[in-house]
Amino acid sequence: MRIVLLVSAFNGLTQRVWCALREAGHEVGVQLATSPGDMIDGVRRASPDLVVCPFLKDRVPAEVWRHWRTVIVHPGPVGDRGPSSLDWAITESAPTWGVTALQAVEELDAGPIWAARTFPMPAAAPRKSSLYSGPVADAALECVFEVVAKAADPGFRPTPAAEMTVEVRGARPRPAMKQADRAFDWSDPAETIVRRIRAGDGSPGVRTTVAGRDVYAYDAHPGLTRGARPGTVLGRRQGAVLVATGDASVWLGHLREPDGVKLPATTLLGRDLAGVPQSPLPIGAEPEGPVYRQIRYRRSGAVGWLTFDFYNGAMSPGHCRRLLAAFRHAAGQDTRVLVLRGGTDAFSNGIHLNVIEAAADPAGAAWANIKAINAVCRELITCSGQVTIAAYAGSAGAGGVMLGLGADVVAARDGIVLNPHYDMGLYGSELHTFTLPRRVGAETAQRLVDQRLPVSARRARSLGLVDEVGPRHPDAYGEWLQALAVRLADPRSARKRRTEKARRAGAERVPLDVYETRELAEMSSDIFGDRSGFAAARHAFVGKARPARTPDNLLLHANRRAIKPVMSQHAGREKIEAAVRPAVPISA
Repeated sequence: MRIVLLVSAFNGLTQRVWCALREAGHEVGVQLATSPGDMIDGVRRASPDLVVCPFLKDRVPAEVWRHWRTVIVHPGPVGDRGPSSLDWAITESAPTWGVTALQAVEELDAGPIWAARTFPMPAAAPRKSSLYSGPVADAALECVFEVVAKAADPGFRPTPAAEMTVEVRGARPRPAMKQADRAFDWSDPAETIVRRIRAGDGSPGVRTTVAGRDVYAYDAHPGLTRGARPGTVLGRRQGAVLVATGDASVWLGHLREPDGVKLPATTLLGRDLAGVPQSPLPIGAEPEGPVYRQIRYRRSGAVGWLTFDFYNGAMSPGHCRRLLAAFRHAAGQDTRVLVLRGGTDAFSNGIHLNVIEAAADPAGAAWANIKAINAVCRELITCSGQVTIAAYAGSAGAGGVMLGLGADVVAARDGIVLNPHYDMGLYGSELHTFTLPRRVGAETAQRLVDQRLPVSARRARSLGLVDEVGPRHPDAYGEWLQALAVRLADPRSARKRRTEKARRAGAERVPLDVYETRELAEMSSDIFGDRSGFAAARHAFVGKARPARTPDNLLLHANRRAIKPVMSQHAGREKIEAAVRPAVPISA
């Protein structure tokens, strides 16, 4: 079937649907909702059998839905309508929620129903972005495949919404949630504040006052401290600030000024935190109760577990330095296996573009950031005392994909999406010219970088990018990963892998330094010379600017069956194959 995904952005859910439908044998293209005219022209050119909208904030033009079957995936159960479905569900502690696939008609979210799913909501308040990328995305994918199957049946007719049973109590049409609906007072209970902030995470946030500054708050976590005057900033650690509430305290990891850039809280507040004490927590220390921490290390028998969870997967130089220190600590333990596990929302998305954009010297900040993340990559590649596992529990992009490729084993959770390429006006580093060809071969490595398309976990395994794929459910994935780590920790197996790793390292003809030097030479042209438009691309990304057009590599063309590979964004880029050739003098 020819399917067009009509979307506001090629976001995580859209990418997951795109990958899954293509792997099921369908011809799939993307049309971004850049303007009503572009939507109409794009769909007309593609001439699809079906239009699916897994993520669409704009109204579908009548010219589209009147001429092509168009199904919208709404992140709410049958009976729910409005643009703030998840915000209301989290704020009001809904015990059950759902996803509905409905046909586009004149009235928003009022069309006949093609498919519907419900799921239990987490007991603790989830971040809206976590809910969206987890249970909502899973239910949405099930709905999409049901829609495609029904679309292949000439006799199928969707059910009018009025005839559907409303299974979720409280599902009803509701308006867009405003800041007045999200508002809280610092004298409120911590649980209330956390829930309201998480309902607006990652957009639009909740407007409040912190350290005398008018800001939007994100990334909220319960704190331990009690008894202070509500609203007082009590401490800071790893970029977050601790604020007193009516009954306890709340950690805020990120803040944004009106019309500003979302940043780590301590970065945004800066000098306003003078006199606010640091709240250190040694590596490996286990506090009693909840505490804000992005990196944890524990050991279980012969397995060391180093977990990190950075907001939206973005890694600033500070994040990288803390992770590097933790990795060195973990590598110094007498375990046989070391697991490096990222967060469930994101493993990593590489360097922190928001921090770079907000810096007084963006080029200098970008250079420091890429060198800091490279140091983590190098440490993983050269770890010789243990068998290393990079565990992608969440999706990853750009340098965040490359980060874990130096591990002995890469283990991904089913349903995640990897974008193993750079699409921000950067050549890329993270020692990918060393690790990527060794996993997938030079030709496939070049194709992945040039085509700039996502791959699913299962597709990544077939390419060799990933070694093992575990269950989709986070808890099941954790149990599966533990069993994998224990199996690899068998003394004989671990010794054999370490010996093979040492043999391969000894056979390398080109020192690792050469790969990094070549990559950094290319990156210097992008960062300091702005060779490929890094500054403009970064600014557009941070500002969430609407793209001017749909990239050609995403379009579904009527005159060809497959998407043709596109050229690299660097016209003169030296191919990855060249990175595995013997070194030549740099001065040449």
